[in-house]
Amino acid sequence: MKAQPDYSIYLVTDDGCLQGRALIDCVHEALEGGVTLVQYRAKTASSAEMYAEALQLKALCDSFNVPLIINDRLDIAMAVGAAGVHLGQDDLPCAAARKILGEDYLIGVSAHNPAEAKAALQSGADYLGCGAVFGTATKADVKKLGTEGLAAICKAKGLPVVGIGGVTADNYREVRAAGADGAAIVSGILAQPDIRATVKAIAKVSQEFAK
Repeated sequence: MKAQPDYSIYLVTDDGCLQGRALIDCVHEALEGGVTLVQYRAKTASSAEMYAEALQLKALCDSFNVPLIINDRLDIAMAVGAAGVHLGQDDLPCAAARKILGEDYLIGVSAHNPAEAKAALQSGADYLGCGAVFGTATKADVKKLGTEGLAAICKAKGLPVVGIGGVTADNYREVRAAGADGAAIVSGILAQPDIRATVKAIAKVSQEFAK
């Protein structure tokens, strides 16, 4: 079985949070602060743009020994040698993705309730992204899960669980206290004026839950 990465501080990119700053610079600051995993998500970019940016991010993440996950796109993940992919409920099914990628790639699956979490486990997922814990501005169609819902999934999980949706430095502790192995954070990191300091503050809390 492949080694599981450190899911504790899972950065998800979103160009809408950058406030005019370059993505590569913002991710660099986040990595300096202590981000442990990066997911590249670019909903409006062309395949060529995604490939070029993913290559840059892969080189940057490699320099910090941090895995890079690609959102949705198996082809981009394979082309740049990323650690894996993250799939939503409307994306290619996990079992089908596993046939294409093989066992060496990580596959994360979004789960919004215990039934979806169980299905992801049975289909061969490596970890779950569960939310929206606190609601989210990046995905308006996703219902709020709450920390109680997150805790219910964590108790029955069988897989590493990452809480996502409205997570910030202020409520990160609540996600970990619910039993999650980490939190996926978007604007809570990338929209902050001092990204490095924000991640360092989150990392300090994360240390409280280190096993």
